[in-house]
Amino acid sequence: MAAALSSIINTEELLQLSNSSEIILIDARAGINAEENYRKEHLKRARYIDLNKDMATIATDPSNGGRHPLPSIEKFSEVLSKAGISPESHVVIYDDKNGSNAAARFWWMLRAVGHEKVQVLNGGLQEAVKAGFPVNSEIETFKTTDRYPVSKWTLKTADIEEVEKARNNDENIVIDVRDKNRYDGLTEPLDLIAGHIPGAINVPFSENLDSNGLYHSSEILKEKYTQIIGDKKTENIIVHCGSGVTACHTLLAIDYAGIEIPKLYVGSWSEWSRNDREMATKPKE
Repeated sequence: MAAALSSIINTEELLQLSNSSEIILIDARAGINAEENYRKEHLKRARYIDLNKDMATIATDPSNGGRHPLPSIEKFSEVLSKAGISPESHVVIYDDKNGSNAAARFWWMLRAVGHEKVQVLNGGLQEAVKAGFPVNSEIETFKTTDRYPVSKWTLKTADIEEVEKARNNDENIVIDVRDKNRYDGLTEPLDLIAGHIPGAINVPFSENLDSNGLYHSSEILKEKYTQIIGDKKTENIIVHCGSGVTACHTLLAIDYAGIEIPKLYVGSWSEWSRNDREMATKPKE
């Protein structure tokens, strides 16, 4: 039986596989002009997946599910098929934020439908270019696949009511991975109210990375998260961010460390802050 793939792949490893037709590269850059930037230049053979269109179903009311709620399982199955991904595919995902943005989210979503052969590129696009991975601006052509056979999300998630109960229970830990200034309510660039969920602890996702923007070793990450989680069951750990995207960076780090993946609160602060809930808040200036 083959050993399970690490959730992180380094550029050196990817370069060795660069000519393999077995690898499906996914460009998951997000934000303004992300798709346009992909069309200008991307890693050779990479296919583009859009955060808002493919990894979420954007609702008109973020108070119900947050800014990036998960798409239906049927829609995600179609996304995978259109991207040419089958259950046997070896998928490598990158973005331009050290894997901390939509690359980690797409990784989590694939893992959440039972896909095992999926990795995030350590250091992302910039690291690959620096290492000499070939790039181009050609429109990538590939075959779509039959409908990806999925019926449900298999990784655990938490809804707003579960977070409400967990934050007041000593058996649980609610982890907020946003940067400290957002957690402290000193700044809030995206949501209407600054602050954090009372009872949540702050473990910024940036702490998963070293000074070069690469993931710390699995040993360092295991020591870090073992100390944070302690003897708590992973099913009692809930991780969130602003809208359920960068929280996946920490879930990826935890998996890379060899620890079972905790629950994701998809709605995150974008949902919590729009509901009539207790908040440690500071009005936006």
